[in-house]
Amino acid sequence: MTADASDAVEVRDALLRLRRATGLPVAFGGLLEAGRQMRISELSGTATHALRSLVVTSGTGLGGKAVALSRPCVVTDYSVSRQISHEYDAPVAVEGLRSVLAVPVVVRHRVRGVLYGALRTAQPLGGRMLDAAVEAARDVERALVVRDEARTLAAGGGPGAGWEQVREAHATLRALAPRIANPGLRAELLGACALLAAGPGGAGPGAPAAAPRVRLAPREVDVLACVADGATNAVAAERLGVTAETVKGYLRSAMRKLRARTRGEAVVAARRAGWLP
Repeated sequence: MTADASDAVEVRDALLRLRRATGLPVAFGGLLEAGRQMRISELSGTATHALRSLVVTSGTGLGGKAVALSRPCVVTDYSVSRQISHEYDAPVAVEGLRSVLAVPVVVRHRVRGVLYGALRTAQPLGGRMLDAAVEAARDVERALVVRDEARTLAAGGGPGAGWEQVREAHATLRALAPRIANPGLRAELLGACALLAAGPGGAGPGAPAAAPRVRLAPREVDVLACVADGATNAVAAERLGVTAETVKGYLRSAMRKLRARTRGEAVVAARRAGWLP
């Protein structure tokens, strides 16, 4: 899947967050365009344009190594490091970079891009900096998952094309929402979830147009979305980043509000009330 303008914006915002969190003066990155090649499209804090549009192939240089290994890579002095190949020494030298880290953006076990952070002096990049870079890459990952799901639904001809796929997408997006740091993107995602739950004409499949609206807490809806997707309590807990006991608590509360005796009844009642697709 190729990158588009909205994906590039996510990379640009993540680079700004990376610089703020780490204090690194330079950050840059991009997404894979075809096969195992990545084009550096976004620059932040650079003094030249030497790195712009540079194409990095899997396995080459620091970023290519991060793509090939699907894990973060760091060098203390780029030009003399024996840990990487040196196809890109010239543009790196023009920009004056020495210590560099590269973190892959991994979506569903596939590398989709790389974020870099760099210093113009040769000194170790500590664990705090690497952790912040990894978190910035995860922000991009979450945004790409959201956009991928939206594109898939649009290409599939809408909810009438297959409600099981819609329900699976709804459960995935609900689980992702609490992890998204950007409030605007999170609100946009939850709005999309509400549209999926409403379905065509404003009601879910089989739901009456004027279904009574039981009030459920957001986490209760998250748990019910996972249950509707066939997840066990343990799987739902892993998706939502909570304990299995917490999932049980939310499920019991939702079942009480929906007057349901079983998990299945709770899902059906939530759909009739317009909370799930």
